[in-house]
Amino acid sequence: MEMKMMARKAQQGFTLIELMIVVAIIGILAAIAIPQYQDYVTRAKWQDVITSLESTKLATAECMQQNAGDATLCDTNGEIGSTMPTSVQGATITRGTFNNTGTATFSMAGGAPLANCTVTMTGNGGPGAANMTWAFANTGTSCGKNKTGVGT
Repeated sequence: MEMKMMARKAQQGFTLIELMIVVAIIGILAAIAIPQYQDYVTRAKWQDVITSLESTKLATAECMQQNAGDATLCDTNGEIGSTMPTSVQGATITRGTFNNTGTATFSMAGGAPLANCTVTMTGNGGPGAANMTWAFANTGTSCGKNKTGVGT
C-alpha cells in the first residue's frame, strides 16, 4: 500500500525548474518574433504606399516616351492624364525633380506608422530609351529594405 502512495506522489506535475525553463524559452521566442512582426507590418504598409503610385509611374513613363524623354513635360497630373495620390497610409507623396534628360523623382515621406522612413523613387528613361527603369532609395534611421521592402 505504501508503495502505491509513493508512485502517485512522484507523478503530480511539473517542477518549478521545468516551468521556469519553459517560460524562459517562450520569452526568447517572443523577443525574436515581436520585432520581426513589427517590421513585417511596416513593410506591408510601405507596399500599399508604393503600389498606390503604379498608375502614376505608368502614366509618367508613357508621357516621357511621347515627349522624347523630357520629364519636364510630364511633371503635373494634367500633363500625364492621371491623378497622383498625395497621402497613403500616413505617408506624404510628392513629386521631386523632373529634368529634360529623362529623370523623374517621387518622394514618399512616412510618419511614425511607417518607421519615419522616406523612400525616393527615381525613374530613368532619357531620350532614345526603350523603357523606363525605376530605382528606390531609403533615408532615415534604420530604414533599410527590412522596413520598407525596397531599396538597399
